[in-house]
Amino acid sequence: MTLIKSISGIRGTIGGKPGEGLSPLDVVKFTAAYTTWAKEKANKEKITVVVGRDARISGEMVASIVVSTLSGMGCNVVNIGLATTPTTEIAVTEEKADGGIILTASHNPKQWNALKLLNAAGEFLDAAEGAKVLALADAEDFSFAEVDDLGTVVEKDYTDIHVQHVLDLDLVDVEAIKKANFSVAVDAVNSVGGVAMPALFKALGIKNIVEINCEPTGHFAHTPEPIPENLVETAEIISKNKVDVGFVVDPDVDRLVIINEDGSMFNEEYTLVAVADFVLSQTPGNTVSNLSSSRALRDVTEKHGQSYSAGMVGEVNVVAKMRETNAVIGGEGNGGIIYPASHSGRDALVGAALFLTHLAKSGLKCSELRKTYPDYFISKNKIEMTPDIDVDNILIQMKEKYAHEEVTATDGVKIDFAESWIHLRKSNTEPIIRIYAEAKSSAEADKLAQKMIEEMKSLL
Repeated sequence: MTLIKSISGIRGTIGGKPGEGLSPLDVVKFTAAYTTWAKEKANKEKITVVVGRDARISGEMVASIVVSTLSGMGCNVVNIGLATTPTTEIAVTEEKADGGIILTASHNPKQWNALKLLNAAGEFLDAAEGAKVLALADAEDFSFAEVDDLGTVVEKDYTDIHVQHVLDLDLVDVEAIKKANFSVAVDAVNSVGGVAMPALFKALGIKNIVEINCEPTGHFAHTPEPIPENLVETAEIISKNKVDVGFVVDPDVDRLVIINEDGSMFNEEYTLVAVADFVLSQTPGNTVSNLSSSRALRDVTEKHGQSYSAGMVGEVNVVAKMRETNAVIGGEGNGGIIYPASHSGRDALVGAALFLTHLAKSGLKCSELRKTYPDYFISKNKIEMTPDIDVDNILIQMKEKYAHEEVTATDGVKIDFAESWIHLRKSNTEPIIRIYAEAKSSAEADKLAQKMIEEMKSLL
């Protein structure tokens, strides 16, 4: 069993003894600790918290515990049930709530679940806030409400509100999308995207929608991380059905992957690149992605005469960098689009609507649009960690070894070479070291990654 406590929330496998997996007792403890933090933050005893969840098998069980614990702590709860992560973020601000809890383990397999914690702005907690929640949980420094002070629970559905929010964005051209008469496919990996994405496409006037794995059963039809090796069958379905574009989302719908009309991959790194290209053509401004994202965003940004910056990995870090640089578009290379004109969170619905507008106005096929962008290839690898591995020491040694190159050490170690780069870092969500390499060809990227993996293993 696995339980990972981090500043972004608590994530673990369902079952096992308390403290070893994500047991009901752990859910209660961390929900109560979060509530205590949220009350202190709001400086009031009676607060409102929004709760949403993805469709994974354990979702209903975990949600019932979270909602009951919040009520037991004296919180009023808005339970929005099956809802995407961005839907929940929007609901927090719409309800003028004091925070939110999203129950999703994102791209992790079905045995995982997690409590992702939001502040009153519908954004993930920063490092200091997350650390405070962890400290409260460890100390069990919380107190439940007496019977007359128990919180209330109301249930609402926010999917249609989220869809309308997307349609109301200035750069989403519904008429252009309708006129293009697109056929669209979507693979929602049997989670909540199966509810939200078809609803969005119908609202955009798309009549032919090929739904793949859209029944929200939580029994994922394939490994839920939307990367090419998990989407072979999906790509075949898209090619066979002769649609104009295919979309794939992860279980909580904050990542958007695009598949071309011929079944080839648009490449998850290029979701942000394409959307940013469109946004910058309409509203000039700066862009941000994380240190592990493709150089292609920098190239496209500079093509429009604007400035690109890189932030640390993690949505909260990218958002902070976007605010610092007044970015008009940003996100992460895993298909995460953050569009501040909407809200400050990764949102696959916003990404899909902006991309469809871009595709409609371009007059190109999806595969042709992809060819308009510079080619980079990323090799994504990982090393499983054991408790005896001193990762920090290994990263220090790698930094020293390549001190003659351009090295960034704000988030692990990133080494920039003239025609390539490598990023080595500890994952915040899994017990692994991530090794991302990018070069002008996939062979070069793989070679660079394997070289670094061997060098790191020699230091273990």
